[in-house]
Amino acid sequence: MQTNLSDEARMLPRAKEAEDILRSCVHCGFCNATCPTYQLLGNELDGPRGRIYLIKQMLEGEPVTEKTQLHLDRCLTCRNCETTCPSGVKYHTLLDIGRAELERRVQRPAGERMMRRGLRHVIPRPAVFDALLKAGRLARPVLPAALKHKIPAAAAVAAKARPPARHARRVLMLEGCVQPSLSPNTNAAAARVLDRLGISVIDAPRAGCCGATDYHLNAQDAGLMRARRNIDAWWPAIEAGAEAIVQTASGCGAFIKEYGHLLSGDPRYAAKAARVSELARDLVEVIGDEPLDKLICADRRRIAFHCPCTLQHAQKLGGAVEAILTRLGYDLTAVPDAHLCCGSAGTYSITQPELSTQLRDRKMDALESGAPELIVTANIGCQTHLAGAARTGVRHWIELVEDALQ
Repeated sequence: MQTNLSDEARMLPRAKEAEDILRSCVHCGFCNATCPTYQLLGNELDGPRGRIYLIKQMLEGEPVTEKTQLHLDRCLTCRNCETTCPSGVKYHTLLDIGRAELERRVQRPAGERMMRRGLRHVIPRPAVFDALLKAGRLARPVLPAALKHKIPAAAAVAAKARPPARHARRVLMLEGCVQPSLSPNTNAAAARVLDRLGISVIDAPRAGCCGATDYHLNAQDAGLMRARRNIDAWWPAIEAGAEAIVQTASGCGAFIKEYGHLLSGDPRYAAKAARVSELARDLVEVIGDEPLDKLICADRRRIAFHCPCTLQHAQKLGGAVEAILTRLGYDLTAVPDAHLCCGSAGTYSITQPELSTQLRDRKMDALESGAPELIVTANIGCQTHLAGAARTGVRHWIELVEDALQ
């Protein structure tokens, strides 16, 4: 794709990166075939190729409006298009650059600004989120239907005790922002399974939100500050020999694996960020490398696995969880169009509720087509979003692995 960036755009810190990505696109349109929003809306501007054109026009100095912003906002950043693209276009990186510049040029309505600011101040703060979640449950009967469905009706199963750090092999674990409230047993189950395999989880109390919420709501500097704080919190344990930074939420894992790239221009953090990205591993990468003959399945259950976009498209780990569950004796059903997004996509279910609900209902139809007893997934956002349909139950896959222990 030929480009002619404006003088103003050439002054942007990531102008060269954006130009290189634009020039790698060959207009083939294969991306539209697997884009969830293009499938729903049928609009060229609601597919990756159209959004690339919009970003190109903006960086070449053409006027941009709220309409441009709408089409970029509708993107789930599921990265399905990157899996499909024969030219290796780094679409999500271009989208981040384009969204940040568009945010600078086009002011959002006051209501949108307040909502996004609220999300950024609630989601990354576990104590605040937990307090509001509890208040929301109390008020749930009188809330509007659109808001009521975002709040789980029942409190999550409490976390069971974690084993003490007793093994020579040690890993860090990102606790997450909303997972301690929405699914508190997930990380605890992960710690117990890892302990059974001879790996201890050690604490890093100063670590917090991975930064993805801020970054993907176009507060990119704030997101990178959270990344730096996590690096500082983890670094003593890394120097002491921690072999990995484990994430049980694939969305967080996908973002932490980008730290090295996103902070490559920061002389103070570039080397440390690169090291953190090297050590960042989704839980399935750690479990999959261990001798699973120590785990014995007691009950062959029929389940459907929802592979989050951040696991299959961002981290390229599609099939990894399914392989473990199959080895443990679970009966996995076939899931049509398993590559398509469920509509959760971080805060997308709040900022784009109508599209998100349509995508969720389609995904639930696909997951339930094989009549599973249970649906399992690998990301707390997807887990909560799918469970909000109040149909088949949804759990994190590590809890099923723990169920297999004898």
